[in-house]
Amino acid sequence: MQIIQKYFPHLTEQQTAQFAALYDLYTDWNAKINVISRKDIENLYTHHVLHSLGLAKIHSFTPGSELMDVGTGGGFPGIPLAILFPECQFHLVDRIGKKITVATEVARSIGLQNVTFRHCSVEEEKRKFDFVISRAVMPLRDLLKLIRKNIKKEQQNALPNGLICLKGGELQDEIAPVKKLALVYNLKDYFSEEFFQTKKIVYVQI
Repeated sequence: MQIIQKYFPHLTEQQTAQFAALYDLYTDWNAKINVISRKDIENLYTHHVLHSLGLAKIHSFTPGSELMDVGTGGGFPGIPLAILFPECQFHLVDRIGKKITVATEVARSIGLQNVTFRHCSVEEEKRKFDFVISRAVMPLRDLLKLIRKNIKKEQQNALPNGLICLKGGELQDEIAPVKKLALVYNLKDYFSEEFFQTKKIVYVQI
Protein backbone atom coordinates (compact mmCIF):
# COMPACT_ATOMS: atom_id res chain seq x y z
CA MET A 1 0.00 0.00 0.00
CA GLN A 2 2.90 2.37 0.74
CA ILE A 3 3.91 2.28 -2.92
CA ILE A 4 0.54 3.76 -3.92
CA GLN A 5 0.94 6.59 -1.40
CA LYS A 6 4.49 7.18 -2.62
CA TYR A 7 3.25 8.15 -6.10
CA PHE A 8 -0.22 9.39 -5.16
CA PRO A 9 0.29 11.27 -1.87
CA HIS A 10 -2.95 13.26 -1.96
CA LEU A 11 -5.47 10.45 -1.55
CA THR A 12 -8.53 11.03 0.61
CA GLU A 13 -9.16 8.87 3.66
CA GLN A 14 -11.80 6.96 1.70
CA GLN A 15 -9.46 6.32 -1.24
CA THR A 16 -6.69 5.20 1.12
CA ALA A 17 -9.06 2.77 2.83
CA GLN A 18 -10.33 1.43 -0.49
CA PHE A 19 -6.81 0.82 -1.83
CA ALA A 20 -5.75 -0.74 1.48
CA ALA A 21 -8.67 -3.20 1.34
CA LEU A 22 -7.71 -4.58 -2.07
CA TYR A 23 -4.97 -6.94 -0.91
CA ASP A 24 -7.13 -9.05 1.40
CA LEU A 25 -10.05 -9.02 -1.05
CA TYR A 26 -7.99 -10.18 -4.03
CA THR A 27 -6.09 -12.72 -1.93
CA ASP A 28 -9.37 -14.19 -0.72
CA TRP A 29 -11.05 -14.21 -4.14
CA ASN A 30 -7.93 -15.46 -5.90
CA ALA A 31 -7.96 -18.58 -3.73
CA LYS A 32 -11.41 -19.37 -5.18
CA ILE A 33 -11.15 -18.00 -8.72
CA ASN A 34 -7.72 -17.50 -10.22
CA VAL A 35 -7.65 -13.96 -11.68
CA ILE A 36 -4.04 -13.15 -10.75
CA SER A 37 -1.12 -15.57 -10.94
CA ARG A 38 -0.79 -17.23 -7.52
CA LYS A 39 2.91 -16.35 -7.50
CA ASP A 40 2.10 -12.73 -8.29
CA ILE A 41 -0.53 -11.95 -5.65
CA GLU A 42 2.19 -10.68 -3.28
CA ASN A 43 3.05 -8.08 -5.92
CA LEU A 44 -0.57 -6.91 -6.20
CA TYR A 45 0.16 -3.24 -5.47
CA THR A 46 3.14 -2.87 -7.79
CA HIS A 47 2.25 -5.19 -10.68
CA HIS A 48 -1.49 -4.58 -10.81
CA VAL A 49 -2.72 -1.56 -8.83
CA LEU A 50 0.15 0.88 -9.49
CA HIS A 51 0.48 -0.40 -13.06
CA SER A 52 -3.20 0.44 -13.62
CA LEU A 53 -2.73 3.88 -12.09
CA GLY A 54 -0.02 4.63 -14.66
CA LEU A 55 -2.82 5.94 -16.88
CA ALA A 56 -3.36 8.74 -14.37
CA LYS A 57 0.22 9.90 -14.88
CA ILE A 58 -0.44 10.72 -18.54
CA HIS A 59 -3.91 12.23 -18.11
CA SER A 60 -6.24 13.35 -15.33
CA PHE A 61 -9.76 12.56 -16.50
CA THR A 62 -12.35 15.35 -16.35
CA PRO A 63 -15.19 14.72 -13.85
CA GLY A 64 -18.09 13.17 -15.71
CA SER A 65 -15.85 11.27 -18.14
CA GLU A 66 -17.02 7.78 -19.08
CA LEU A 67 -14.50 4.99 -19.65
CA MET A 68 -14.84 1.36 -20.70
CA ASP A 69 -12.28 -1.20 -19.52
CA VAL A 70 -12.10 -3.98 -22.12
CA GLY A 71 -10.96 -7.42 -20.91
CA THR A 72 -10.87 -6.19 -17.33
CA GLY A 73 -10.12 -9.62 -15.84
CA GLY A 74 -10.35 -9.16 -12.08
CA GLY A 75 -10.81 -5.41 -12.47
CA PHE A 76 -7.59 -3.95 -13.88
CA PRO A 77 -7.09 -1.17 -14.75
CA GLY A 78 -10.73 -0.21 -14.09
CA ILE A 79 -11.07 -0.64 -10.32
CA PRO A 80 -7.89 1.25 -9.25
CA LEU A 81 -8.78 4.06 -11.66
CA ALA A 82 -12.37 4.16 -10.38
CA ILE A 83 -11.00 4.64 -6.86
CA LEU A 84 -8.70 7.41 -8.02
CA PHE A 85 -11.34 9.18 -10.15
CA PRO A 86 -14.59 8.91 -8.14
CA GLU A 87 -16.32 11.54 -10.30
CA CYS A 88 -15.82 9.51 -13.50
CA GLN A 89 -17.88 6.51 -14.59
CA PHE A 90 -16.24 3.17 -15.42
CA HIS A 91 -17.82 0.25 -17.29
CA LEU A 92 -15.86 -3.01 -16.95
CA VAL A 93 -16.32 -5.69 -19.59
CA ASP A 94 -14.96 -9.24 -19.83
CA ARG A 95 -16.04 -12.31 -21.77
CA ILE A 96 -15.21 -14.59 -18.80
CA GLY A 97 -18.03 -14.56 -16.28
CA LYS A 98 -15.96 -15.71 -13.29
CA LYS A 99 -13.63 -12.74 -13.67
CA ILE A 100 -16.52 -10.28 -13.82
CA THR A 101 -17.86 -11.89 -10.63
CA VAL A 102 -14.59 -11.19 -8.82
CA ALA A 103 -14.38 -7.59 -10.06
CA THR A 104 -18.02 -6.96 -9.14
CA GLU A 105 -17.62 -8.33 -5.62
CA VAL A 106 -14.38 -6.43 -4.99
CA ALA A 107 -16.00 -3.17 -6.09
CA ARG A 108 -19.08 -3.86 -3.94
CA SER A 109 -16.94 -4.69 -0.90
CA ILE A 110 -15.11 -1.35 -1.01
CA GLY A 111 -18.24 0.65 -1.77
CA LEU A 112 -17.36 1.81 -5.29
CA GLN A 113 -20.38 3.67 -6.68
CA ASN A 114 -18.97 4.66 -10.07
CA VAL A 115 -18.50 1.27 -11.75
CA THR A 116 -20.78 -1.01 -13.76
CA PHE A 117 -20.00 -4.47 -15.10
CA ARG A 118 -21.00 -6.61 -18.05
CA HIS A 119 -20.20 -10.20 -18.90
CA CYS A 120 -19.84 -9.95 -22.68
CA SER A 121 -17.34 -9.56 -25.51
CA VAL A 122 -16.44 -6.05 -26.62
CA GLU A 123 -18.21 -6.74 -29.92
CA GLU A 124 -21.50 -6.98 -27.99
CA GLU A 125 -21.11 -3.70 -26.13
CA LYS A 126 -22.66 -0.85 -28.13
CA ARG A 127 -22.51 2.03 -25.63
CA LYS A 128 -20.23 4.99 -26.27
CA PHE A 129 -17.49 6.35 -24.01
CA ASP A 130 -14.89 9.11 -23.89
CA PHE A 131 -12.10 6.56 -23.59
CA VAL A 132 -11.61 2.83 -23.89
CA ILE A 133 -8.87 1.50 -21.63
CA SER A 134 -7.26 -1.95 -21.51
CA ARG A 135 -4.31 -3.90 -20.22
CA ALA A 136 -2.57 -6.15 -22.77
CA VAL A 137 -5.86 -7.65 -23.91
CA MET A 138 -5.14 -8.07 -27.66
CA PRO A 139 -2.99 -6.58 -30.45
CA LEU A 140 -3.58 -2.86 -30.95
CA ARG A 141 -4.87 -3.10 -34.51
CA ASP A 142 -7.47 -5.75 -33.56
CA LEU A 143 -8.63 -3.79 -30.53
CA LEU A 144 -8.96 -0.57 -32.50
CA LYS A 145 -11.24 -2.24 -35.03
CA LEU A 146 -13.54 -3.47 -32.27
CA ILE A 147 -13.79 -0.29 -30.19
CA ARG A 148 -14.10 2.49 -32.79
CA LYS A 149 -17.89 2.17 -32.49
CA ASN A 150 -17.64 2.81 -28.74
CA ILE A 151 -15.93 6.21 -28.84
CA LYS A 152 -18.04 9.35 -28.42
CA LYS A 153 -17.71 12.19 -30.88
CA GLU A 154 -18.27 14.90 -28.22
CA GLN A 155 -15.09 15.88 -26.37
CA GLN A 156 -14.81 16.94 -22.73
CA ASN A 157 -11.16 16.17 -21.90
CA ALA A 158 -7.99 18.01 -22.88
CA LEU A 159 -6.83 14.69 -24.34
CA PRO A 160 -8.99 13.84 -27.39
CA ASN A 161 -11.21 10.78 -27.03
CA GLY A 162 -9.59 7.48 -27.89
CA LEU A 163 -7.93 4.28 -26.71
CA ILE A 164 -5.43 4.08 -23.84
CA CYS A 165 -3.63 0.74 -23.39
CA LEU A 166 -1.11 -0.64 -20.95
CA LYS A 167 1.49 -2.59 -22.92
CA GLY A 168 4.90 -4.18 -22.42
CA GLY A 169 8.01 -4.95 -24.43
CA GLU A 170 8.83 -3.96 -27.99
CA LEU A 171 5.91 -2.28 -29.70
CA GLN A 172 7.33 -0.96 -32.98
CA ASP A 173 5.59 -3.51 -35.21
CA GLU A 174 2.33 -3.34 -33.30
CA ILE A 175 2.19 0.45 -33.44
CA ALA A 176 3.34 0.77 -37.07
CA PRO A 177 -0.19 0.76 -38.62
CA VAL A 178 -1.33 3.64 -36.35
CA LYS A 179 1.98 5.40 -35.82
CA LYS A 180 0.70 8.82 -36.91
CA LEU A 181 -2.14 8.70 -34.40
CA ALA A 182 -0.33 7.04 -31.48
CA LEU A 183 1.61 8.41 -28.53
CA VAL A 184 3.79 6.08 -26.45
CA TYR A 185 4.70 6.82 -22.83
CA ASN A 186 7.35 4.89 -20.85
CA LEU A 187 6.18 4.10 -17.33
CA LYS A 188 9.80 4.05 -16.15
CA ASP A 189 9.66 7.84 -16.53
CA TYR A 190 7.03 7.94 -13.78
CA PHE A 191 7.76 4.90 -11.58
CA SER A 192 11.28 3.88 -10.50
CA GLU A 193 10.60 0.20 -9.69
CA GLU A 194 12.30 -2.44 -11.86
CA PHE A 195 8.94 -3.84 -12.99
CA PHE A 196 8.22 -0.69 -15.00
CA GLN A 197 11.41 -0.67 -17.07
CA THR A 198 9.69 -2.24 -20.09
CA LYS A 199 6.11 -1.14 -19.38
CA LYS A 200 4.45 1.41 -21.64
CA ILE A 201 1.19 3.24 -22.22
CA VAL A 202 -0.07 3.62 -25.77
CA TYR A 203 -2.66 6.29 -26.54
CA VAL A 204 -4.42 6.37 -29.90
CA GLN A 205 -6.73 9.25 -30.81
CA ILE A 206 -9.97 8.10 -32.45
